[in-house]
Amino acid sequence: MFEVECDASGVGIGGVLLQEGRPIAYFSEKLNGAKLNYSTYDKEFLAIVRVLETWSHYLLPREFVLHTDHEALKYINGQHKLSRRHAKWVEFLQAFNFVLKHKPGAKNVVADVLSRKMILLSAMETKLIGFGYLKELYKDDQDFGAIFVQCAQQAIDRFHQVNGFLFRDSKLCIPRSSTRELLIREVYGGGIAGHFGVDKTLAMLQEHFYWPRMEKQVRGLIARCATCQQAKSRVQPQGLYTPLPVPERPWEHVSMDFVLGLPRTQRRKDSIMVVVDRFSKMAHFIPCQKTDDATNVADLYFREVLRLHGVPKSIVSDRDTKFLSYFWKTLWHKLGTKLVFSTAYHRQTDGQTDVVNRTMAAILRTLVSKNQKDWDIKLAHAEFAYNRAPSSTTKSSPFQVVYGLNPLVPVELMPASDMRSVSRDAEERVKEMRMLHEKTRAQIEKANQRYTERANRGRRVKIFQPGDLVWIHLRKDRFPGKRKNKLMPRAEGPFKIVERINDNAYKIDLPGDYGVSATFNVQDLMPFVEDDDDESLRANSFQQGEDDTKTDDNLAQSTRSKRGVTLLACDLTST
Repeated sequence: MFEVECDASGVGIGGVLLQEGRPIAYFSEKLNGAKLNYSTYDKEFLAIVRVLETWSHYLLPREFVLHTDHEALKYINGQHKLSRRHAKWVEFLQAFNFVLKHKPGAKNVVADVLSRKMILLSAMETKLIGFGYLKELYKDDQDFGAIFVQCAQQAIDRFHQVNGFLFRDSKLCIPRSSTRELLIREVYGGGIAGHFGVDKTLAMLQEHFYWPRMEKQVRGLIARCATCQQAKSRVQPQGLYTPLPVPERPWEHVSMDFVLGLPRTQRRKDSIMVVVDRFSKMAHFIPCQKTDDATNVADLYFREVLRLHGVPKSIVSDRDTKFLSYFWKTLWHKLGTKLVFSTAYHRQTDGQTDVVNRTMAAILRTLVSKNQKDWDIKLAHAEFAYNRAPSSTTKSSPFQVVYGLNPLVPVELMPASDMRSVSRDAEERVKEMRMLHEKTRAQIEKANQRYTERANRGRRVKIFQPGDLVWIHLRKDRFPGKRKNKLMPRAEGPFKIVERINDNAYKIDLPGDYGVSATFNVQDLMPFVEDDDDESLRANSFQQGEDDTKTDDNLAQSTRSKRGVTLLACDLTST
């Protein structure tokens, strides 16, 4: 038995012919002239008449079921007063043998879609006169050429023709041409678009259009969008964690940092210089002033650290102006010490010192008085407490790793504590220290491996080469002037990579007016991909094929070109 479903919308009518629950033919027609002014009842009635006229050769010989979502039409034959138009239509229906059933609009999906696709065609004719050129591209198109020819006589699978346009269900098929990219640009970044991501852009396109591999093309265009790169920039999960080499002995390799912003004490101290041994994890907390220059800092280091532990082989520090000064570099160069600087505003390079800083601050908060003006006096207490406690990395206290034993604390001044043997042979003592250092080194390597596995989860390797163009992420703490409010861009560029320091650090050709270090961690870099000239796409929106000619303008300037003119009312109106 045949079944017919009908529906009408504001500008079109549609229907579908089913046999055994499967669609075998589709019908869709645009309303024009006086028909556009019909009432909803008349439009629904007209849809029934036009569908039955179209498929009368199937339906006249046998009984069928007619579905409509307009419930008033169930009472067509029961009306006593009919207008001339209704009387003509009722007389036409008398030739058919059918059962009229009401089908709610929510279930009458196919017919509803066929009626509404005329809204899309109407919009295209008023806004995009040039869309008619698609009809000439279908026949020779690689994606739709064969199916377009087959659909000339009847619907094939989900494809059918309407007024020379090819549809897949209710979606207009777009042949291979720059129109595809033009439509993506309009839906994604047009005058009233929101530069959404792939999923939302794809969903909005798929409401009205269809072509193969649409998702791949959408992803490619969004990846090239300069506006989004600037507005949606964030720290990238790229660059694997690479720990610093493990030292062989205590106090050969150290790290330095400053803790600033503390209350000024009576001794005019307002900062702390923190020096940490990367092997034993022993630390020295030295009170100082924020205004101390490199000369004063070097004097403090010689007086408080060097006299106890000697000259280090390397010093890891951030890019504080004190550590970048000519005096500081020259001093340590003459002493044979290598200075290692972390990437600016990338704390992971010297994360050990940051951990010590947090621990020291927590200890000080438990020791200082209410007015907080005596913290410099309590620093010795905090330093002893820190160095006496076992490290989570080495499993031993810094005192024990450096000196071979822990200093006594009040709890150990009991008679039982005298049981320890203090008289040992010198060779045995040296052997124990070597074994302790080997054990400490093994513990550090084990901790590094464990942390590396955890830190590299979800991260990927990203390698840039000198000459590559990149966007730089504007961190708020590094570029406060360029991140004053939430609406300012989060990235700038493109900039050229000048030098590859290692896999995680690169030197950028950054203009001097930025006032920051030109060395960036790979997490703050995003590859720049040249975008097509949007204006050339608009002027040649129906050029066949997808390899349209691109202008080879300067890359840095082409990305800063203006955007946002609506696609759907441009040069196409003149075609």
